[in-house]
Amino acid sequence: MADIHDKITELGLEVVRDNAASKNERTVAGIAAALLTDELGEMGVSHSGFALTSLPHKAVIEPLWIKEGHKVTLHIESGRSIEGDHIGVPYGSKARMILLYLQTEALKTNSPEIELGKSMHAWLSRMGVPIGGATYKLISEQSRRISACRLTFFRELEGSKENARMNGAFVDVEIPMHTVRDADQLSLWQETVRLNDRFFQSLKDHAIPLRDEALRQLSNKSLSLDVYIWLAYRLHSLQQPTSVSWAALYRQFGGGYRYVRQFRPKFKEALQFALAAYPEAKVSVEEEGIRLFQSRPPVNKRVYALS
Repeated sequence: MADIHDKITELGLEVVRDNAASKNERTVAGIAAALLTDELGEMGVSHSGFALTSLPHKAVIEPLWIKEGHKVTLHIESGRSIEGDHIGVPYGSKARMILLYLQTEALKTNSPEIELGKSMHAWLSRMGVPIGGATYKLISEQSRRISACRLTFFRELEGSKENARMNGAFVDVEIPMHTVRDADQLSLWQETVRLNDRFFQSLKDHAIPLRDEALRQLSNKSLSLDVYIWLAYRLHSLQQPTSVSWAALYRQFGGGYRYVRQFRPKFKEALQFALAAYPEAKVSVEEEGIRLFQSRPPVNKRVYALS
């Protein structure tokens, strides 16, 4: 898959697009070209927990979302309204992009206090998520769900049947989305939101550096975002080639799919997009699953340390 970047470098984007056999192949070429021509090299951040578990991709009826990953299990419990009704579990690409903004800004400023308004508006717009109309309603709804939900991470302890538990939340107060929608009118004051202290400390200890341009290209593809973050976490630390079965991939990424056979083609498509956004990644698709090879991280460690 990595040869799409070589083809574009050798032949140019237009030639590669003209020779593409499908809309997906043209999209892959566009993503790859955007990463190759990204001169700014801006950095985003995700908690490593989201490389091992994830939010749902679509709305779920149940008030509790349970997702198992490698030696980690995530519980996300819906918050309640003042009337006592469940608000719902956050889901989809918009919820992921909001969380990526909050995490990135928190580490950039080394503070759990994060500015909203113009700052969030500008970042989401740059990521291809315009704030307005139907999109504003989606962003507002996901912000409300993020603000209200409760998190529990369970981590397996080596040599024990016990699990370490971390209880928490994403934020301590509700994200005031009106400040984001009306950002152009803000001049004298700036509203903020505060990350939960335990989540912020854990983020500082377990952050994954990501390419901003990759996030922008995948901003409307929730499964591809999850796969990209997972690869950014796994590949650079591998000591030898590692195979991952379809069953294991289904357990981690297959929420919302009833059968592995339904999930497999969707994962292959998401993997194509994720690899296009991660030029350094070395991954092969095989009959029994995929094979991972040691690869450079998407963000140079020295750049991350200096940022």
